[in-house]
Amino acid sequence: MTDRADLPPAAQRALAEADQRRRLAAGQKPMPTEYGGRDGPEPVRFGDYEKNGIAVDF
Repeated sequence: MTDRADLPPAAQRALAEADQRRRLAAGQKPMPTEYGGRDGPEPVRFGDYEKNGIAVDF
């Protein structure tokens, strides 16, 4: 792995922001269980929604 001191300033800022987002996400409560919801990955996150063989892109 590359030492962060060797990276350009923009890359160092991006990595610091990502570390901060990870720390904040780790401190949040998990999402509540959805009863009667869909199986598999969250459709909004992956950009499409499929139900009964019909796919709809957002």
